[in-house]
Amino acid sequence: MERKRVLVVGGSGYLGQHLLAALAAGGEVDIAFTHHRDTPPQPLLHALPGLRAFRVDLRSGDGLRAVSESFGQLRQVAAAAIGGGVVAVDGADAGRGRCLEGSIDTEKYLSFGSDRGHADWVVKKLRHANLMPHVIVNCAAISVPRQCETDPAAAMATNVPSSLVTWLLSFGNDNTLLIHLSTDQVYEGVKSFYKEDDETLPVNMYGKSKVAAEKFIIEQCSNYAILRSSIIYGPQTISPVAKSLPIQWMDSVLSQGQQVQFFNDEFRCPVYVKDMVDVVLSLTKSWLADGKAVQVLLNVGGPDRVSRLQMAESVADVRGYSHSIIKSVSASSVDRGVASPPDISMDITKLTQMLGIKPISFQDGVRATLAAEATILLGEASTNFAENCGSIKTVSGPSATSLMQVKSKTDINEGLNSYACSC
Repeated sequence: MERKRVLVVGGSGYLGQHLLAALAAGGEVDIAFTHHRDTPPQPLLHALPGLRAFRVDLRSGDGLRAVSESFGQLRQVAAAAIGGGVVAVDGADAGRGRCLEGSIDTEKYLSFGSDRGHADWVVKKLRHANLMPHVIVNCAAISVPRQCETDPAAAMATNVPSSLVTWLLSFGNDNTLLIHLSTDQVYEGVKSFYKEDDETLPVNMYGKSKVAAEKFIIEQCSNYAILRSSIIYGPQTISPVAKSLPIQWMDSVLSQGQQVQFFNDEFRCPVYVKDMVDVVLSLTKSWLADGKAVQVLLNVGGPDRVSRLQMAESVADVRGYSHSIIKSVSASSVDRGVASPPDISMDITKLTQMLGIKPISFQDGVRATLAAEATILLGEASTNFAENCGSIKTVSGPSATSLMQVKSKTDINEGLNSYACSC
């Protein structure tokens, strides 16, 4: 039986890496991912050696052809009867002609001795059947609102996956499901617990680019699942991401024992990364199992509506820090250079009913995150001990939360906006 293929676009980012690890653990599909840097993250490739990595520029589409040629190696056998004009695919009547396997110039080969109608049919079959992944998960985005505001053209070019969808449509079939990560920032933020059918009125360029992406996908794609994600939080990735993670970030500043200000009037429904991964896996497995048409839009968040202040208090409760160092302030006290919706909490009833997934509470997610970070630190310490003959080095890097520095309340509160979608 043919193995199914999954492509994770933006697989070197936060959500992407967690998703790749979960897919690899299942061992049921062939997996590829895209990245935008010159080289893919080596720790990720070392930990998950079966992955295929492709450098892709989503703005131009450069690199997508390599995915077609390598990830979807042609496995059919094409046979053409010499002089008889008979063409066979997948080995049919292969004994009547020459057999070719692998990557071939089908246009050139099939022009010999074959009538044009047969040739066109075979070219179409060869192009479509095994070149495309069965599922594409698009995690890539410019997800920092201030960055989108500064360069709106780049935000639109990256966040609206026009080159990706154009590439997908070029194969002319309905055999691929596109799972696209959107954001809660498509909502205006003037009420609590938005539903999927509420009007989208984004207040910043990040949200506007994501609304444009949703509309483009709905108009162009036959099968899609659009996931409007809240802040995604959880443990560090295999290859540590450059940006600080929200829970680890808060733990870092609170561990210093100095008073820190957090917004009390902006609300989200943060979602634990494993729950987000489970949503993607559920959609993927369902599609691969039955291939029924999928056209769905889902809010994906945790069950709790929390402010930045309440998030910090949860971290303090788990760690045992005093609440006295957490100062409550209004979002209006800081000029972040970009508008931010005050309340984009989401109703996830549709998610739980459709997929049967119930995301964990924010408090439980914080506990799981910090427990995982402790395990990472212990693992690094053990490795350093072994490598240095008993001399334990000072643990550093993104997973060493006690060493992470955040300079201002602007950094703390504005930075949390960048986790709506991971790239």
